[in-house]
Amino acid sequence: MSEGTYQRLWEASHVTLQELLDREQPLLEPVPDRERRSFQYRLSALYLHYLGLLRQFDMVYDQMVQPQKRRLLRRLLDGVAGRVLELKDELVRADLCESHCLDRVLHDLKLTPADLEVPIPKYFLLEQSSTMKERGLMLAEILSRMEPQTAEDIFPGIHRTEAIILVQKVERARQGRLRATFMREIRKEEEKDRKIQEDGQRKFSQDQAAVTIQKVWKGYLQRKRTQQDRQTEMEFIGMLPSPNQVEHLCIIARACHGEDIRRLRQLEKEEEFQLAMVKAHNSLTETEGPDMKEKMKEQIRQWFIECHALTGRFPDYPDESLGGSYLIFADKTPEQVRLELEMQVQESKKKEPSKEKEKNEQKKKKKKGKEEKSKKGDADTMLQVLPSKSAPVINVGHEEYINLWKTRNESVHPSQNFDSETLREEKRKEVEMEIRVQVDELMRQELKNLRLAVDREEGRPLKAPKKKAGKKMGKKEKDLTPDRSLDSLYEELVIFGLLKKSEAVALKDYVGDCLYLGSTLSLANKLPMPSLFDIRQNIALYGVLRLGSPDIHAMAPLIRSILLVGPPGMGKKMLVKAVCTETGANLFDLSPDNLKGKYPGKAGAQMVVHMVFKVARLLQPSVIWIGNAEKNFYKKVPKEEREMDPKRIKKDLTKALRLLNPGDRVMLIGTTARPQLAEMKGLCKVYERILFMPRPDYASRYVLWKHMIEAQGVQVTQGLDISALAKVSDGYMPGHILQAIQSVLNERRLLQLSQRPLVASEFLGHLAKLDPVYKEEEESLKDWYFKTPLGKKSMKLSKDQLEAREAQLAKEKRKK
Repeated sequence: MSEGTYQRLWEASHVTLQELLDREQPLLEPVPDRERRSFQYRLSALYLHYLGLLRQFDMVYDQMVQPQKRRLLRRLLDGVAGRVLELKDELVRADLCESHCLDRVLHDLKLTPADLEVPIPKYFLLEQSSTMKERGLMLAEILSRMEPQTAEDIFPGIHRTEAIILVQKVERARQGRLRATFMREIRKEEEKDRKIQEDGQRKFSQDQAAVTIQKVWKGYLQRKRTQQDRQTEMEFIGMLPSPNQVEHLCIIARACHGEDIRRLRQLEKEEEFQLAMVKAHNSLTETEGPDMKEKMKEQIRQWFIECHALTGRFPDYPDESLGGSYLIFADKTPEQVRLELEMQVQESKKKEPSKEKEKNEQKKKKKKGKEEKSKKGDADTMLQVLPSKSAPVINVGHEEYINLWKTRNESVHPSQNFDSETLREEKRKEVEMEIRVQVDELMRQELKNLRLAVDREEGRPLKAPKKKAGKKMGKKEKDLTPDRSLDSLYEELVIFGLLKKSEAVALKDYVGDCLYLGSTLSLANKLPMPSLFDIRQNIALYGVLRLGSPDIHAMAPLIRSILLVGPPGMGKKMLVKAVCTETGANLFDLSPDNLKGKYPGKAGAQMVVHMVFKVARLLQPSVIWIGNAEKNFYKKVPKEEREMDPKRIKKDLTKALRLLNPGDRVMLIGTTARPQLAEMKGLCKVYERILFMPRPDYASRYVLWKHMIEAQGVQVTQGLDISALAKVSDGYMPGHILQAIQSVLNERRLLQLSQRPLVASEFLGHLAKLDPVYKEEEESLKDWYFKTPLGKKSMKLSKDQLEAREAQLAKEKRKK
């Protein structure tokens, strides 16, 4: 697409953004609990609109060339992504569930399930590609030093003569099998010819032969026409790929090539802009700097004189923490500035109420709250959206667009060069701030001299107002490795197998369909289970978006850890690898099985946790994975695992997680298939979000079969009944389906596809050899999930809603 297209898309995005900002205000007003459904609906609609806006801003930022516009777009993109994560958190609080039924909202907004997909900004990987390459080379170098020792142990060498004899045996066996196959086919042909000669050929008359030929030919023609009509119909409704697929792929390839060229232009324009910024800063400092300095001095001296004339004394100079001389230049009279300074000092003294007063006020509030609850009842619980950190960022970016870029004539810069006037304005402000700091130091000394000379008094320094005691972000961790360099810690973790090379797995490869009847099920008082699509969406929101950018992480609600709970074969490890792939994160493995025999004792456990979290923070983003997470919180440790001591890092892990602050892009991801063995309290304390992964439904199984077969290089035809396979495989996990497909579609079967098309029955034998997940096992996991804090709230909400409906029906019956 052209630059004009992206410009128009940017303009349309800001029109949508203005509408969304107008719709934000009503959600800040508290809503009673009886209007929960309407509140959820408005929240869901806003969430979907912001998702679409995130998709548009990502596309424009990825392809826009002008460097100043890209800076504004980046702030808007991060702000919208932060708002999406905040709305997700609000949806969880409103729905009391990690997965949300948005099918009714999608239908009302005329959107498709594809609009539910969480877009992952492309700059996550593009902007840190060089860093990822350096880490990859470092990791490969360390692993190459370790490989020779392990290779000798695993693959013992054999003599050359023995190897030649072994190869000859295998080749003779292969030739023998081929010869036997050929002879079998020859015998079949000979048998067929012998039977024909014995039976004799049936003789037809001329008319009978003509009719037979006509029947066969007309049947062939009709079948061909029917097949073509069906093919055309299926292509028209989008169920089959079009015949011009090759041409379509060529167009896509050309479009991708154009996108790469635009990204190269972005780099060129960015380099030019960086040089121009340095030149503009230097030129402004040299040309306008001295005049700015003198003007500031004159203004400050005039302020000194006016204050002395009004009050009979020289003023106190504003402290740097309060803004310094910027307060003087803010179009205020000397008297106003003096009053403001005095008010700030007085307020800082007043805003220190005693602890007793605070306790009394809290007790009064609690008493009032209890009285109000007893009067109003449970029905008056208020729902309200929490204040947003990202909304101010979005508002500032939107105002900058309106004031600076909306009315700008784009024909002035057809080559997408930077705007020199805007650049000089921005740099002028920076230079002014730098000079102001220098002037403040000089004028403080001058004020002191004036007081000595005129008033004959010593300088009275202004006491800066005491800062409010805010919430402590976290205690400082004692560094157990102060003398160790980052490279040495990194190498040690790699050698001990605690830092691993993650496989490249795209999040989109975790395929599954969304839940189309979630709202219908909830209206029928049935709790809908999350689909594979919902799981992928949650991983994108909780893991990928937060770890991808430090700005998004700082704005989004802080989530340090998530736990994936589901039967074996659901793809939990695959999702962990996908998070690392999409964000370029390092993968640390703190699984109990991986820690066996490493860093023994209490001091060793403390050291390994400290080293992992220290390196993870220094090399952000990072993912710390714990497989079989239930072992760290065993109710009772099995005898065979007592030597391993799986609970030894439990306390240190909890302490290390508390020290993670907003901006620390470190995520702990646990995976477990047997959470019932763990202590509920300890597990829920460490893992802030618990994502339940039930067995896939019919729609997800259908998509899984189709996608996995096509991934093996097989074109799915009408002869292969995918629907039957999806029905038969109820209870089987994605891992089981993949095993069955790989067992059937070996190299030999792939070569035979042209002569013998694939049939659904071929997969059944391999599928039957695998053990499915039975209902009892899944129900056990569901029962455990509904005992978690969020699960309990969800069950209580559904029970309250059911009781309210029953009471309403009873009232209606009495009226009748």
